[in-house]
Amino acid sequence: MTYVVVENCIKCKYMDCVEVCPVDCFYEGENMLVINPDECIDCGVCEPECPADAIKADTESGLESWLKLNSDFSRVWPNITSKRDAEPDAKAFDGEDGKLEKYFSSKPGQGD
Repeated sequence: MTYVVVENCIKCKYMDCVEVCPVDCFYEGENMLVINPDECIDCGVCEPECPADAIKADTESGLESWLKLNSDFSRVWPNITSKRDAEPDAKAFDGEDGKLEKYFSSKPGQGD
């Protein structure tokens, strides 16, 4: 089992999760974070820290495409271990449907 970041992170990118991760397995894109599933130790401390409820255990059904997205982009985006401010309009996008198709950016973030 591993944890994955899902759609609700897009355009929110709260970073509460990165500070509690004991193995620094978060990677930063332009407008979301991902978890490297090969580095995640399944401790679960990140899941309750996410204000957008955007971190899920990969044992939940229907997350295969998110596991692949997390795996693929954690290989090319920079590592992030320090919390910064969320996106300025995060609250406005929190809970919006269809964010993957509308807003996802494959561009890397700044990382640490």
